[in-house]
Amino acid sequence: MQKKLSVLVLTSVLLSLSACGLLPERSDENKNVSASKLYADAQEEMAGGHYEAAIKLFERLESNYPFGTYAAQAQMEIAYAHYKAQDQAEALAAVERFIKLHPNHPQVDYMYYLRGLINFNDQIGFLSFIYAQDPTERDPKATREAFAAFKELVDKFPNSKYAPDSVARMNYLINAMAQYEVHVANYYYRRGAYLAALNRAQGAVTQFSEAPAREEALFIMIRAYDKLGMFDLRDDTQRIFTMNYPNSRFMGGKGSGDAPWWKFWAKAGPKPAPKDAVQ
Repeated sequence: MQKKLSVLVLTSVLLSLSACGLLPERSDENKNVSASKLYADAQEEMAGGHYEAAIKLFERLESNYPFGTYAAQAQMEIAYAHYKAQDQAEALAAVERFIKLHPNHPQVDYMYYLRGLINFNDQIGFLSFIYAQDPTERDPKATREAFAAFKELVDKFPNSKYAPDSVARMNYLINAMAQYEVHVANYYYRRGAYLAALNRAQGAVTQFSEAPAREEALFIMIRAYDKLGMFDLRDDTQRIFTMNYPNSRFMGGKGSGDAPWWKFWAKAGPKPAPKDAVQ
């Protein structure tokens, strides 16, 4: 009995060692695959919307060919794949890693742009498209971060092909921040906190003088002044309002009838990572 037990233990040990010996061979399964083949396979996964599979292939490409032209391109693609997979944290981490490793890369401007897009889309949110929710009702933290990212791109790379779109998105974000102040002012007004409502509306008017939200902010100021019994200031604000917005929907005007200002991006979707580095 003891002899049989010894044989079983020895057999188990030998099998374990054999399995361990096989592990390196399995981990090197794709070691000899060319960089171009790995890249093509990863791009195929991306085209099919299989972002996790694409990320694994890009990571393998970077690991197997760390010093080739494909390595930097793979890092860019990893960031974009995480973005498409709606993994904001991983996408931002990949962007920051690329910028740190390749501050002078010919396509580094794209990574600044992508950083803005990641925060921009987080601020908008997927459900905004489904329920036509105005994204400016959200906390403005992501709005400020997206604005800062796009501004850094425009400041550092004013001639970048991504600069015009970044400027357009910055204009949207400026009004988003103004509109957030208007939402807060309305909140206070509905609850009878007229002085607080007045202060927030004034802030929107003075800080974001060119934003479309200025129209509603002025209207809130008129109503708040009226509730506070400050009739001279109410009348002054009314004159400014009427002069600037004679057909305002807030005063019974027809309004523009246009689609909501915050849906400007519907005409242009997000751009993929550039392929210049591997062409």
